[in-house]
Amino acid sequence: MSDLGGVAALERAIAAAGGQSALARLIGKSQGHVWHWLKVAKRVPAEAVLAIEEATGVPRHELRPDVYPAADAPAKADVRPDAPDFEIDPDEASRASWYALLGELLADPPSSELLARLAAMEGDPSELGSHVGALAAVARRTSAREASDEFSDLFIGLARGELQPYASFYRTGFLHEKPLANLRASMAELGIARAAERPEPEDHIASLCEMMAGLIVGAFGAPASLEAQAAFFEAHVAPWAEKFFADLASAKAARLYMPVGQIGRAFIEIERAAFAMREAPQTTGHAG
Repeated sequence: MSDLGGVAALERAIAAAGGQSALARLIGKSQGHVWHWLKVAKRVPAEAVLAIEEATGVPRHELRPDVYPAADAPAKADVRPDAPDFEIDPDEASRASWYALLGELLADPPSSELLARLAAMEGDPSELGSHVGALAAVARRTSAREASDEFSDLFIGLARGELQPYASFYRTGFLHEKPLANLRASMAELGIARAAERPEPEDHIASLCEMMAGLIVGAFGAPASLEAQAAFFEAHVAPWAEKFFADLASAKAARLYMPVGQIGRAFIEIERAAFAMREAPQTTGHAG
């Protein structure tokens, strides 16, 4: 089967840039966007192709051969040798994909390409799966303009949006408080740099979801251990994220974002329970 999405080419572009975070900075996106294109969407969105080509030299006809035929492509430029690669367990990759999707949805207004990806998602009988089905259904009825207006009403507004998606605000009632300082200390310890293109404080829910995805897949070096992931989650996500996502699901302006809030709440609840089970002491007499 031909590689219409150019996954192999995207992998080379990531290596040429020096990693997912580095490529994201070069093209003005978040690391979560790049990770999602690579691991979940399995294709580069058409609107990002030329920026990636300019930043890395990987030609457009390899990134999206269905959009840019080889006959129309410029000469291929040299790229740097491949960066180190890590094997990620499929279950861990699935966890990271949920974090990356939430980060992508909460960082910027959804593009037409993202809405199309959401519309193609399939639910299942589980609680999380039912919310996925609801999101896909509403995405099929939502234009990019409508999604952008909803995003603005929820998170931007004329003075401020309906919700303030920051850890400091949810935990103290004010922005730029101790939760942000604590997060910055954790970021320094883990080698996580602030995304230069993001003007908002790092304790934005989208940034935290992107950081969790990056810790799982090794975007900041080697993949973080489960212990390190749990420590970051318990310190910076668990104390407030479920409340934020519940508020998002019930927000007045939320239409597309109502199932996003439901997915986020359910997923964070699953993560909390999974980390708790890993930390629980083993008991004897349990039948396997």
